[in-house]
Amino acid sequence: MSDSNKTPGSVPPFKRTDFLPTTADEIKALGWDRPDIIIFSGDAYVDHPSFGAAVIGRTLRAAGYRVAIVPQPNWRDDLRDFRKLGAPRLFFGVSAGAMDSMVNHYTANRRLRHDDAYTPGGRHGMRPDYPTIVYTKILKELYPDVPVIAGGIEASLRRVAHYDYWQDKLRPSILADCGADMISYGMGEKTMRLIADRLAAGEKIEELTDIPQTLFFSDGIPGQSDIVLHSFEECLKDKRKQSENFRHVEEESNRVEGAVIWQSTAGRMIRINPMWPPMSPGEIDTSFDLPYTRVPHPRYKGKVIPAYEMIRHSINLHRGCFGGCAFCTISAHQGKFIASRSKESILREARAVTQMEDFKGYISDLGGPSANMYAMGGRDRNICARCRRPSCLHPAPCPNLNTDHAPLLDIYHAVDALPGIKKSFVGSGVRYDLAMAPCADSGTAATNRRYMRELIEHHVSGRLKVAPEHTSDSVLNIMRKPSFEQFREFKRIFDDVNRRAGLRQQLIPYFISSHPGCTEEDMAQLAVITKGLDFHLEQVQDFTPTPMTVATEIYYTGIHPYTGERVYTARTEQQKLAQRRFFFWYKPEARREIIDELRRLHRPDLISALYPDNPKYFNNNPKSKKHRHDESKDSRVSRSADTGRSRSGLQGSRRKR
Repeated sequence: MSDSNKTPGSVPPFKRTDFLPTTADEIKALGWDRPDIIIFSGDAYVDHPSFGAAVIGRTLRAAGYRVAIVPQPNWRDDLRDFRKLGAPRLFFGVSAGAMDSMVNHYTANRRLRHDDAYTPGGRHGMRPDYPTIVYTKILKELYPDVPVIAGGIEASLRRVAHYDYWQDKLRPSILADCGADMISYGMGEKTMRLIADRLAAGEKIEELTDIPQTLFFSDGIPGQSDIVLHSFEECLKDKRKQSENFRHVEEESNRVEGAVIWQSTAGRMIRINPMWPPMSPGEIDTSFDLPYTRVPHPRYKGKVIPAYEMIRHSINLHRGCFGGCAFCTISAHQGKFIASRSKESILREARAVTQMEDFKGYISDLGGPSANMYAMGGRDRNICARCRRPSCLHPAPCPNLNTDHAPLLDIYHAVDALPGIKKSFVGSGVRYDLAMAPCADSGTAATNRRYMRELIEHHVSGRLKVAPEHTSDSVLNIMRKPSFEQFREFKRIFDDVNRRAGLRQQLIPYFISSHPGCTEEDMAQLAVITKGLDFHLEQVQDFTPTPMTVATEIYYTGIHPYTGERVYTARTEQQKLAQRRFFFWYKPEARREIIDELRRLHRPDLISALYPDNPKYFNNNPKSKKHRHDESKDSRVSRSADTGRSRSGLQGSRRKR
């Protein structure tokens, strides 16, 4: 039966042979003697383009290679999961999964989480801390002569010396810790295909020195245009050198043609080849058009994988993000330049979604890393080729940036016109500042206003989530986010469109506490401002330092990598809690502590703004026995904030000439 004759929900059940094999019996059923490549993944195997192991496995399979996947192997027993498929003909692939394992396992306060969204049943404990290291060491011990290529988010974002929040120390490149022969960083389809082709042609792993987006130990000599970072050992001694390193790494990751980067660790040089140019529409279509079943492997029958439930009826339109937010890792992994799928490829996937047996007519998300960057980029690509800016939107939108939302509106209209689709929603984060950016072209400005109106009227499932992140301009500047005034303007537009359309939808803003540069007073003002806008905040989080972000480098070093200036950051659990509680000023149990804290900050005006009905006891008896105890405790917290700031000397970084 052709796709055109199918009705929504008519897809037949899949057989095990429709998936990449995960067991020896499944390999035998395919008629293989052994796999060419075996991928070990920290996630469950979901055969969907949102799951990295499936993407790489399907890419290599389409190239003619026999690929098997071992999802969530048991590393605690006799290692039978690592032995059961034997040695592959070409290499092992290792990925920690779709998230850094430490973000997956621990909260911002370093407390153990009790669930795992990428595991059947949400069960915790099915992967170790740092699976990249654990899996690779096991494989190298069992099969010392077989190459191991590590990839995925965890390896990608730890490719150079980096601060590890959970160990609270600087760590070397994960290559030095895990013992892999090579690491593939960033999006891996082109890299892994080229590695497989060259190994299959008879080259040895140590001969593959020129493949983009790879890193490995090298005896080579840096070239004149290469960048030589401060060594890991130098960075251990001087945090300013670590800060200077980061700026080089971020800038080169966001260039069209970056330089080769080198870093010495324990006397050995690691070579980091630059990123590939952005994928063409044809290349990215090839990846998304692979024959995914779009469902979890049958081994998980009857079990729910929470991460899959979130995206099962969603469609990703593009890769990359030019927002450059200081706390975000997207550009470090996917790049700054947008790689967009063709309209035809998107519609093919939309038709495939309508064939899923549980599809009820609603696309949960037509989005991407940032929902409304589809088909955008620089008007003059020669200007982009010379650019080193990590963000095309901060401190102001680049005048070379094409912000036309017309191609995205065309996608919305085309998807909504498909048989079987009742409505499509946008669940990814929308950059309202991009849609509101000044336009010299009046036609583009009118289209962008229409985009915001259509988004709000037709693509919001009752609640639209956006991310102003903070209200303080000084904090937002460090975050590389626009002024809060833009959010106010967007809220006015949102409310007006809802009123005119007779809708009662909610705007749900995201905010972050304890971000570098943020103080308790900033958080108190955030509470007052959001109260004035009638928000009782829900989508909030405490800043979590993750490798390869500006904010993490500031957290660790106390220094802004681009200005060299010192920046205050809340570091202790008490300091973080003191900031976070301002999100919940409206809760009765938070009231007393907030009032006491604002007294310590000498801000009675903020007390009055938050609690206009504040009892006289709190206003007129600040030196009660209980208050004196709390004030003394708060003073100790304040002093600890001062002594916790880093002190490092300034020394220059080296650029090899």
